[in-house]
Amino acid sequence: MTDEVDENQANQAPSLGWGTIGDRKFTDLVAGRTRRLLVLAHYLTTHQPDPPPLTRPLAAELLSQAAQVEELLDAYGARTNRQWSRLRSLTATTKLFASVSYEILHIKHSLPCYRLLPSGRDFAEGTAQSLEITRAILMRTASWVLVQAARLGLPPPGDLPDPLDYAEPLPPGRLISDRPVRQVRSASETVTHLATAYLNAAAESDLLSIVERTEPADYARCFPDPISEDSLRYLKVHFHCLQSLYDTHVSETEIEYLDASLPILRGHISVTFHLLEIATYLVHYYERHLNVRTGDSSLRRRPVITADTLLEMLMSYPITYAGIYLDLGRRLCHTMLKHYAEVGMIKAPVPSYRGFHVRPATLVAKIVQHYGSEVRMELDGQTYDASSPLDLFRANEKINAQKRRWLMAELGRLSLPEGELSTAQIRSVITNALFKLAQQGKLIIYQQPLQLSEEFSREGILLEKVTAEIARLQATGQIDIRTDLSITFTGDKRVLSDLRLLAKSGYGEDCFGNNITLPREIAYLRR
Repeated sequence: MTDEVDENQANQAPSLGWGTIGDRKFTDLVAGRTRRLLVLAHYLTTHQPDPPPLTRPLAAELLSQAAQVEELLDAYGARTNRQWSRLRSLTATTKLFASVSYEILHIKHSLPCYRLLPSGRDFAEGTAQSLEITRAILMRTASWVLVQAARLGLPPPGDLPDPLDYAEPLPPGRLISDRPVRQVRSASETVTHLATAYLNAAAESDLLSIVERTEPADYARCFPDPISEDSLRYLKVHFHCLQSLYDTHVSETEIEYLDASLPILRGHISVTFHLLEIATYLVHYYERHLNVRTGDSSLRRRPVITADTLLEMLMSYPITYAGIYLDLGRRLCHTMLKHYAEVGMIKAPVPSYRGFHVRPATLVAKIVQHYGSEVRMELDGQTYDASSPLDLFRANEKINAQKRRWLMAELGRLSLPEGELSTAQIRSVITNALFKLAQQGKLIIYQQPLQLSEEFSREGILLEKVTAEIARLQATGQIDIRTDLSITFTGDKRVLSDLRLLAKSGYGEDCFGNNITLPREIAYLRR
């Protein structure tokens, strides 16, 4: 009697309030809302041994129905309820793999339009294989959904739908393109802007090359670093923005018709975006349902797809091919930037801390490599390849030689003592000269006390001894000479713009070699 009263009271509680809904009332509610989903589950599992083909109309309805049921179950706390949690997990699985299937089907049907560059791999076959995997998952999930529905007392599904309802006949051909072409102010400016945005997005996508460095047995170790749902969503948003950027500024313009590389770039942007979408779904499923630390225990005990199988699909299809087409798109952007390049020239100061040592040389080279353009650096009549850190290192020979010549002139202005001096007196002269030049802002002392030579040759004039010792101190990193030396960069104006920002930021370091923050526009250098 008490139980009956409690249940009646529960049945009178507000649907979404803090009360408790009774089992009968909730079962009746779910029965009405799951009817179509159960029909679809029955449809997927009945046609044996020839299961129905997976089409976009079928995937779309599965997605719609599963999303509605999942939302209802979540609203009433099914995820934390022993009786209903399994059905909720299976419904979520249906929704997710219906979404994955739809994305794969989109790629399959869009391949001719993408005009993808040759990759050396059979992307169409990889797409077909992934689609078969998702179909098998949906069929297995559907059979388990039916088992759970029967266990929960939900009414059996009704009549099967007509397979023609989910057919997707697609006659060949496209509609005639007869809309007027839009005009753009500057083709060079538009293409440069798009290609630059693509390269910046690509600079943040290094995790997509993880497959090349990882054995299948170690795939699980890639989570949560470098691969996570958050990191993939971040990349996906970037490529979605690129797609929008293209459609806003390039689609249906005269330059799109005149430059055949632009639609090709659009295809690489789009396929990378959809592959990242698939990867995000799969990683979400792994983290939410299969991961030992964070997954749903009810699905881990009897998974629809094993963790190893899911990770293999994730790595071999969306991650691998997203990385491949991302890199092909990067190369295409390098070619486009060279084609549309406007050559310019800028002057910049020599790095104040020890010239072109590892940090400034590497950052300069990274900027040039980022755009794939040819940029030359010139100093005192000598030309260097700005894309090569090793070539930039060579510039230090000229820089240090000029510093030494400048130092000789500055020391010549100081009144040095005459006559033969002892080692101790020479050391004192050198120390005084160093501190005087430092006070004048012409020299930086990095180390105190200075480690001076123990002895000095009795041969030679004092000026030569002082100069030689200061040069030794400079070579050992104890001091450095401040000069107003400048260099010249010649190349693509877009690249020069970033090099100018780098130079204004001290090439990433202050005069003591400490790391400093780079401007947002060249933040890709820190990745």
